[in-house]
Amino acid sequence: MLWVKTFHILFVVSWFAGLFYLPRIYVNLAQTGDPGTRAVLLGMAGRLYRFMTPLAILALILGLALWLGYGIGQGQGWMHAKLLAVLALIVFHLACRHHLRALTTGSCRHGHRYFRWFNEIPVLLLLLILILVVVKPF
Repeated sequence: MLWVKTFHILFVVSWFAGLFYLPRIYVNLAQTGDPGTRAVLLGMAGRLYRFMTPLAILALILGLALWLGYGIGQGQGWMHAKLLAVLALIVFHLACRHHLRALTTGSCRHGHRYFRWFNEIPVLLLLLILILVVVKPF
């Protein structure tokens, strides 16, 4: 199970790297008016999303394997809260896809300020998940 845990952590860290960077690309997309720059940023965003999605899936599969293998947190509040935070993370990931499609088609109605705030969501979710897993406050 230590190998599973090691790779789970690796894929979670890699997934978060994408979740931290992709909204930053959206900030730049919302600020640029240059078609060439826009094309480059959309290409970067698309490739990053396609790269981080399998990382997310692997992180989730290995996390599920850990949960079932160790039986950790069964009936404990911290684990239920963590699973809810992971669900929020999945929703955020899907929201990134929605924004990417809107930016690609030119139908996005959000400006750079929105994406600056949007960019903070994974940081807050990571902090919450770390506190729940390490401190186990309840």
